[in-house]
Amino acid sequence: MEIQEFIQNYQKAFGGKAPLPLLFGYSDEPVADPQKVGGCFFKRLLDAREGEPVSLSAETIGCGGGKLYTGFSDMPERVPGFVSLKEKYKKTPEMVADYVQSLGMEMAEKPYLNFVRIDKADSFDGTEGVMFYATPDMLSGLCGWAFYDSNEPDAVVSLFGSGCSTVVSMTVVENARQGHRCFLGLFDPSVRPWVGKNELGFTIPFSRFVPMTQTMKNCFLFGSHAWEKMKKRLEE
Repeated sequence: MEIQEFIQNYQKAFGGKAPLPLLFGYSDEPVADPQKVGGCFFKRLLDAREGEPVSLSAETIGCGGGKLYTGFSDMPERVPGFVSLKEKYKKTPEMVADYVQSLGMEMAEKPYLNFVRIDKADSFDGTEGVMFYATPDMLSGLCGWAFYDSNEPDAVVSLFGSGCSTVVSMTVVENARQGHRCFLGLFDPSVRPWVGKNELGFTIPFSRFVPMTQTMKNCFLFGSHAWEKMKKRLEE
């Protein structure tokens, strides 16, 4: 499916006011001027949402966890203690270290990670995942779409992690193994200031996105009475 065809189908399904998703993936050259960002790099994604592509790198991401979860560095020694003792997101530093190890992340093979709103992208080439900022009504549609052709108990999952881990690292790992899981995310209080108060994240690895685009027009998103009521509310 071409980008414009997907956008047309997406807007027919979710309405013209639905925010367009971001494509993200790695490249040898940046798609935009890399700019340093202190703290959570999701503040830079506000620009991507407005249509300005964003390129990140090991040199521009100021957060140690952000560098880790984008594959630009090994885990800094201070991260387990910081997440446990400072942020209090896990009971012990050892639990943090064990959890990070279990994710199976690999180092990024290319130096830049790009986020581009889908209508600003030329193609899907190099896409690792597709990220939606979604209200509860939108999530009902996105989750239902993911469940349409799958009875897998983990077709949609919500796992512990920072915003960058639930969006980037988990999706990249899933795409590398050609997996099917979609990820609910952006629950992390540290990322919430950069997300709408009525929004969460829904991220689809590209390996799953391709077959899902082939089912969109067949599922309830097109022509069902129940979804038409939701779509009307989304367009208000």
